[in-house]
Amino acid sequence: MSLVKLTIKGISYSQTQNGAYALILNEVDGERKLPIVIGAFEAQSIAIALEKEIKPPRPLTHDLFKNFADRFDIVVKQVIIHKLVDGVFFSSIICERDRIEEIIDARTSDAIALALRFNAPIFTYKNILDKAGIYLKINPEPDNPESENVLSEPQTFGTEEVSGEGYSQYSIQELYDMLDGAVQNEDYEKAANIRDEISKRES
Repeated sequence: MSLVKLTIKGISYSQTQNGAYALILNEVDGERKLPIVIGAFEAQSIAIALEKEIKPPRPLTHDLFKNFADRFDIVVKQVIIHKLVDGVFFSSIICERDRIEEIIDARTSDAIALALRFNAPIFTYKNILDKAGIYLKINPEPDNPESENVLSEPQTFGTEEVSGEGYSQYSIQELYDMLDGAVQNEDYEKAANIRDEISKRES
């Protein structure tokens, strides 16, 4: 299976679900976005790593892991999002020490937080992106050339509170229409929930 390289577009902060955030990954050589719902602590850790100027007074857990790895000459070479089951992404951290490669299982949010700290590339398999990726045609506004840059400040999306269970009443076609609307509104958290409902029905 071929690997697809991803970059981090940003984090969408939602007011609709307590502690729910959506990490938006971008296909490097394409237009698809891969939204992944993550927790508040991991969102904070990733946001701090994206903002190079921010240095917490005490190391966060991922900073501690980086310091520990540096001390023992362990290098994170890459992160691979290798599986998607019932809306949950599974990832592996590829590490190297003394030219010996090791693969460590990790939550995707933790793996990406570490990848940022090690400047390691992030990949997923094409079949996962085909299944869970969201197409969004890029039309930057002429007066806003920075509209496609990585989000440097938190943004708030979404006004409706609908749980994954709330989508069971809709048909597949209605779900696809809702998915299109959520993507256009950049409500990636809602889009991820709708996408997961569609994936469950079509699997």
